[in-house]
Amino acid sequence: MVAPDVWVVKDDGTGIVRAGAIVAVGRDDDGSITARLEGGDGADVTLVAHQRHEGTRTPDDFHRQLIRVVAQLSDAAGAAAVRPACEEPHGWRWVTDPL
Repeated sequence: MVAPDVWVVKDDGTGIVRAGAIVAVGRDDDGSITARLEGGDGADVTLVAHQRHEGTRTPDDFHRQLIRVVAQLSDAAGAAAVRPACEEPHGWRWVTDPL
């Protein structure tokens, strides 16, 4: 992911990660979405924690959707933030906001 002006916000809003620092994104069996950050320590950041959203699982391809959104935003002129949102009746989606 190469998007220095794109930021990814955690589902609870407590943290923001620069998309360009993300080297891998995964989804576990429970539906949590985790990003691995570049660097020697290889820190993982949980972007969507299943425990906070009991009963509402992320789509099977939700981690790939994030990559797609970040790639599209990397061509945009301004800085943007991407955040996961779970809204009934549509379920999970990635929402983009200008910075």
